[in-house]
Amino acid sequence: MTSVTATKRSGPDGPHGGRNGPGGHDGQGGRPRRSWRPGRSGGPEQKAFGDRAAWFLVLPALIPILILSVGPLLYGIALAFTDAQSGRTRSTQWIGTLNFQDLLHDTLFWDSFRIGLVWAVGVTVPQFLLALGLALLLNQNLRLRWLARALAIIPWAMPEVVVGIMWRLVYNPDAGILNETIRDLGLGDGRDWLTGLATALPAVILVGIWAGMPQTTVALLAGLQNSPRELHEAAALDGAGAWRRFRTVTWPAIRPIALAISALNLIWNFNSFALVYVLTSGGPGGRTRLPMLFAYEEAFRYGQFGYAAAMGCVMVAVISVLLALYLVGRLRGGEDR
Repeated sequence: MTSVTATKRSGPDGPHGGRNGPGGHDGQGGRPRRSWRPGRSGGPEQKAFGDRAAWFLVLPALIPILILSVGPLLYGIALAFTDAQSGRTRSTQWIGTLNFQDLLHDTLFWDSFRIGLVWAVGVTVPQFLLALGLALLLNQNLRLRWLARALAIIPWAMPEVVVGIMWRLVYNPDAGILNETIRDLGLGDGRDWLTGLATALPAVILVGIWAGMPQTTVALLAGLQNSPRELHEAAALDGAGAWRRFRTVTWPAIRPIALAISALNLIWNFNSFALVYVLTSGGPGGRTRLPMLFAYEEAFRYGQFGYAAAMGCVMVAVISVLLALYLVGRLRGGEDR
């Protein structure tokens, strides 16, 4: 009887070795039971406190975004369904999708949309190729490389308005440096680059490439510097040429950065306003009227705020689709790797 009683007291439910004892086990494999205590790391109270602290840290950056970005965006979307026009005495009425129906038949808007796509692609693709070549050059161990890197980012440090004014002087038909150079070389008398129907858009695209190339160069150069140098040396020892080393070693290392900066450049260029406005104001004959310029004219020149807001909604939708395609491509690329 004594042995049986001792066995029961020391069994799974006993005061010392059982589930309810001070050194309690869970009864499954003798593993000690973990109980939560106030203040213990990972407890629900501490986790809730950590979540609240995280929100307090995010709020200073979140509030300006809500006020300056999300709020105006929602207001613009609501404005697109009204007939809002300039003038204090004019009442605003809800008209539903009438503005969007008018947009479907507005050939001027779709012409500006086509020009915007030509501008965005025409700037983004050469900009990336030239920036990639410049980044590869600046990544080499050259003399005065630090000076070349500093000079390469000067256009990035200049405001778009200043860039536009400077290039207007370059393109000036009478005293511009471009026409003066053409005359000195005996290639002709020059031309008015920004007012010619055939030359206005290419001239503006050239300025866009020059102005946006530094940021692409900096991003690609950062990716090149993070590329493992040992792989380049090993490929060179194996007899791989420069093109093969770039294709098999360099490009895989910078591919995520290249895709990201190209997608951002495409969106930024499609939304361009200040540079083209200073250079041509959308002329001549609407040849450089980008969608943002068209919406600006409708709102602030003709006072059609509701119609301009509808244009803005269409552009936001297009940009959202481009961004979604980029994110889907990035996710699929991550799954493949």
